[in-house]
Amino acid sequence: MFERSTKLGSVWVTLKRSSLKSKVQRNKLATAGEAIEYRCLIRATDGKKTISTSVGPKDHQRFQASYATILKAHMTALKKRERKDKKKPAEADKREGSSKRPKKS
Repeated sequence: MFERSTKLGSVWVTLKRSSLKSKVQRNKLATAGEAIEYRCLIRATDGKKTISTSVGPKDHQRFQASYATILKAHMTALKKRERKDKKKPAEADKREGSSKRPKKS
């Protein structure tokens, strides 16, 4: 999906905590005192195609590492952000302020 959208397009990725159980089932487990196992629901779409998966708590670290590697590899198509220099005007103001001070004799 990232490779198809390198020249034009975007990929949206959402991560959400989910127990994959209905609210009624979660309430029953909570009243019984049982622990609810939450999973991470991941969805990715490019506007045309959608893929999704569910990751358990044991595999979460491995998934995050793989996901980070993929993101780093495909961030080459991003445009550099234009930044305004804040230091230059500040330095110019300091110079002007110091030259206007009268000298003590």
